Amino acid sequence: MPKPCILQVIPALHSGGAEKTAVDVALAVRKMGWNAVVASAGGRLADQLEKHGINHVTLPLESKNPYVIWRNVARLQSVIHKYGVNIVHARSRAPAWAALFAARRAKIPFVTTYHGAYGQTNRIKALYNSVMARGDVVIANSQWTAELIAERHPDRKESIVAIARGTDFSQFEPSKVSAERMQRITDQWNIPKGKFIALHLARISPLKDQLNVVAAASILSNESDDIYYIFAGDHRGREAYLEKLKREISSAGLADTMIIPGYCDDPPAALAVADVVLSTSRSPETFGRVAVEASALETPVIVTKLGAVGETVLATPEVPSSKRTGWKIKHSNPPALADAILEVKGLTTAQLEQVGRNGRAYVLNQFSLQQMCDKTIRVYETLLN
Repeated sequence: MPKPCILQVIPALHSGGAEKTAVDVALAVRKMGWNAVVASAGGRLADQLEKHGINHVTLPLESKNPYVIWRNVARLQSVIHKYGVNIVHARSRAPAWAALFAARRAKIPFVTTYHGAYGQTNRIKALYNSVMARGDVVIANSQWTAELIAERHPDRKESIVAIARGTDFSQFEPSKVSAERMQRITDQWNIPKGKFIALHLARISPLKDQLNVVAAASILSNESDDIYYIFAGDHRGREAYLEKLKREISSAGLADTMIIPGYCDDPPAALAVADVVLSTSRSPETFGRVAVEASALETPVIVTKLGAVGETVLATPEVPSSKRTGWKIKHSNPPALADAILEVKGLTTAQLEQVGRNGRAYVLNQFSLQQMCDKTIRVYETLLN
C-alpha cells in the first residue's frame, strides 16, 4: 500500500507561528514514514523542508486576487495528482479557498487550522473567513480559538478539534543556550552592560503595538534610567508603521534606550538575554508563541489579557503569586505596562527564579511540540481510516 501523503498549503514560509507549525508538522509526517508536501510562495523556512527531504512546491499562494486564487485550484490539483496526496491541510484563507476546491475535486479530505482571529466587519469578510470553518476537521490552535469558531459557525461544532500550538523545547532549554550565543546577540545588538533588558520579540506591526511599549518607557524614563528596550522582528513591508515607531521613539527622547534590530535569527539566545519579555498585542490572538518560548527559558513575561495569550500564562489573581508564571495586563494601557515592568525589575533573585521555574514547568506540560504533532497525526489517521 502506498504511503499516505499530506499536502499542507500556506501563503509563504518567511517566519511566524503558522509557518513554523507547517514545518513542524511536515517533519512529524516524514518521521511517521509518510510523505509530506508543502505548497507556498517560498521563504527562508522552505530550506528547512528541503534539507530534510520534504518536497516544497512554489506557487503564488500569497495572492488574494480572485483570479490567481482560481488558477491556484488547478495548480494544486496538479500537485495532488503528482504526489498522490491523500489529505489537504490549509493554514490560511486565500490559499484555503483554492485548496478547498482542489480537494473536493480530488475527492480527498480537507483540513483547516485556524491560526488567526480573522476580523469580521461585514458579510463579505465573513464569507471570505468562512473557508477556515469548511474543513472536514477544523483545528483550533487554542481553546479560545475553538470557542470563537463555534460562536461564528455553530453548525461546525462537531468538526472542531482544539490542538494547542506546540514548541520544540529542545531549542528552548536554558542549559543549551550557550554563553557564546548570548554574547553574539549582545554584540550584534550593541546592548550596553548593566542594563535591564526588556525584549519585544514580534513582527513590527500595529497589531503587536510596539507604540504601547514606547509610551510605557516614556513614563518609566523619569523613574528608571537603566532599562534597555529591544524591538526585534521583521516589519514585512509595513514601512509607514516602522517610520512612525521610529518617530515616536525619537520624540519621546528614547533613542539611546531603544533599538529596532530587525529579524532575529536566534530567538532562544535573545529570550535568554532578556530580563523580561513583552507581548503587547492590542487585538485578540489565537496563541502566544513568544510567551511560551520565553517561559521555557525561565524568562519572565508580561502579556496583554486578550484572546488565547492568557492561556499561556498563569498570573495573579487567578493563581497565588507563588504559582505565577508571568503578568497579565490590560491592552493599550501604558501605565499598567510600566507598573508591571517595574514590578518584575524589583523582584529578588529568588523570586525571579521561582517565576522562571513555574513558567518552564507549565509550558512543558501544556504546549510541547510532540503533543501538537501527535494530535495532528491522529486527525490525519482518523480521516485516512
